[in-house]
Amino acid sequence: MIKIEELKFGADGLIPAVVTDYFTKEVLTLAYMNEESLRISMEEGYTCFYSRSRKTLWRKGETSGNTQQIVSIKADCDKDALVVEVVKKGPACHLGTESCFNDKVYQSGNVNDFSMEKLYALIRGRKTEKKEGSYTTYLFEQGIDKILKKVGEESAEVIIAGKGGDKAETVFEIADLTYHILVLMVQMGIDTKDVVAELSKRHVVDKKVKQQKMQ
Repeated sequence: MIKIEELKFGADGLIPAVVTDYFTKEVLTLAYMNEESLRISMEEGYTCFYSRSRKTLWRKGETSGNTQQIVSIKADCDKDALVVEVVKKGPACHLGTESCFNDKVYQSGNVNDFSMEKLYALIRGRKTEKKEGSYTTYLFEQGIDKILKKVGEESAEVIIAGKGGDKAETVFEIADLTYHILVLMVQMGIDTKDVVAELSKRHVVDKKVKQQKMQ
């Protein structure tokens, strides 16, 4: 754990802070802190930055309510830049978007731009904006009983594939099950962050149990 005094603030007294979502790891914004705003952030547990345009401190969410609770603050190897992991409440950008980084400048055609969050968002879109011929839309139209039936069927398929020892087939069936679970989550209003938060709580408990056993 390094001290604030070890950080290298610029000639203007500022240090860049890259803010990321603790759950999704998405980059939310690039802001700046001076020593005072960094101390406030650490003391209060919520992000406080220094506005270069207004020449003053500002606490994220003080007017919008879109606060950012800090999970961790890390410095880079040169100690002249920070990464701030947060649990955000509401959009990070003043334009109302989840992140300030939305306008693509370049996109490689060789990399599959896929994430579980994007798949979840696509499935959620099939529920709110129904698309004719879409299997996902069909599931939502059939309702919770149909969705649960499919989750049960796919769970059985995973068990059969796993029992058979076929890795490729098991991966295929797990993918099917994952998709249907995401459909169920959307149907019930469960976000991927809710599941990650639950797993995170269990991880903390596991560490405490291990520490107690070692004592």
